[in-house]
Amino acid sequence: MKITDQIDKWVMHPVLGVIFFFLIMLLIFQAIFAWAAAPMDFIEATMGQLGMLIRNTVPAGWITDLVCDGLLAGLTGILVFIPQIAILFFLIGILEEIGYMARAVSMFDVMMRRIGLNGRSIVALVSGGACAIPAIMSTRNISNWKERLITIMVTPFISCSARIPVYAILIGFAVPQGRILGFEQQGLALMGLYGIGIVAALLAAYVLKQIIKSEDRSFLMMELPIYRPPVPKNLFFLVFEKTKSFVLGAGKIILIISLVLWFLASFGPGPGTPDPAGESLSTETRQRPKLEESYAGILGKSIEPVIAPLGFDWKIGIALICSFAAREVFVGTMATIYSIDDDSDVTSIRTHMAQDRNQQTGELIYTAATTWSLLIFYVFAMQCMSTLAIVKRETKSWKWPAIQFVMMTGLAYLGSFVVYQLLS
Repeated sequence: MKITDQIDKWVMHPVLGVIFFFLIMLLIFQAIFAWAAAPMDFIEATMGQLGMLIRNTVPAGWITDLVCDGLLAGLTGILVFIPQIAILFFLIGILEEIGYMARAVSMFDVMMRRIGLNGRSIVALVSGGACAIPAIMSTRNISNWKERLITIMVTPFISCSARIPVYAILIGFAVPQGRILGFEQQGLALMGLYGIGIVAALLAAYVLKQIIKSEDRSFLMMELPIYRPPVPKNLFFLVFEKTKSFVLGAGKIILIISLVLWFLASFGPGPGTPDPAGESLSTETRQRPKLEESYAGILGKSIEPVIAPLGFDWKIGIALICSFAAREVFVGTMATIYSIDDDSDVTSIRTHMAQDRNQQTGELIYTAATTWSLLIFYVFAMQCMSTLAIVKRETKSWKWPAIQFVMMTGLAYLGSFVVYQLLS
């Protein structure tokens, strides 16, 4: 018996093969977190130092703010994803090169096709736990248009690493510390939120299977290759092409949206607000307006009647708008709202949030009902401009990211509404 056949007895076993696959994906998931952390921190630190250098050498003004808080922030939002994308495709490329990925695809194909996906979709769904952007890019090896599209549409339901800061700061309000059967309650709540996202992705895939029509027949026909060592040249070009495609394709969209969000958070129509098109109206206008007085603040207050049934006030409305840039921006936005200089000081942010009260009723803002409502909203909502940009890039149309945004935001609103009304 060939060594390939001997390995396949274990790798493609109906039970052990599935366990082995998820262990491999767990290692990839951990590698994306562990290996990408240092280069991502380096990129953020370098861009931050560049911003400080510009502020220290260029006169203060809205142009300097545009460069530092708009342009550089947008570039950071592009470059910071490169390590995750490169690592994911490097590791997936190794699995492809050695011949394992073809076996994993064949194992899951029948099960995944029942809900409208493809055997190769399992890679995107698992990778989405780290970041939806490289996960969506990994769908390019799905040949069936309908199955690839459905995979792209449902992958963002999987809770990515960007949701973790939001979960971490909110779970403390919703779940008290303690243990159930030896497990931390807050840890179980976090696991439950991930589980909700997985179930939502699978159910959404099944629904989209019934809605999206395609004459292409779904079938899987491949020859399982023998196990062989990876070719470094192939890995290099795979990583290079995937990374270049992201930077040149989605990067410009991310940059434009980042500049728009900067403008909304930096300017407002009220007195003492700087006019980017002309001279300052007064001495105070040289300072950036409070977030409450900015266009983002006005938008937050304008949507308050719409989000009030979810238990949200205008401050949470501002956070929802600003965190469209990326979900983790929620924490920094809260730091800005409560005038906390260090947005990494989670304890101070949580303390201010815990003490915040409704100005009209005097009741605490972050009750269990409001907090669970907000958690459910972030589980479902499409709060990531980078993901929408890459979906547009992959589908070559704004139609599908628009449908995806409406679908996920609508589900988030409905889920939050039900949770808040039940718990309150």
